[in-house]
Amino acid sequence: MKNKHEYLCINCPIGCTLELTEEDGEILEIAGAECKVGKKYAEEEFKNPRRRVSTTVRVSGGTLPLLPVASESPIPKHMVRDAVRVLADVVVDAPVADGQVIYPDILGTGVDVVASRRLDSEDN
Repeated sequence: MKNKHEYLCINCPIGCTLELTEEDGEILEIAGAECKVGKKYAEEEFKNPRRRVSTTVRVSGGTLPLLPVASESPIPKHMVRDAVRVLADVVVDAPVADGQVIYPDILGTGVDVVASRRLDSEDN
């Protein structure tokens, strides 16, 4: 039985509406892509959707109470909420360097979560 899946490509401002047709997990056709990037996006969304994680962690002794952090690369989409829950319990000590690893290998994905900015300590 053929199934259709719709995706909105987020790789450029065009925002193509993509329609992927599959049967038994095998991709038969991808329609609506204005470019190869859109076609690749639909394939990845169907086979293994991934997202970057972006959130904040608490800071001890910093000039600000929260530090923005992000995953260095995307992780499986179904793991994003769990990753954010893990990071909600993290407290880092200031100072923090931009790009400093805050949480290595989040949920065993091999992806590090790093600081998205520098944050000085209260003493500076």
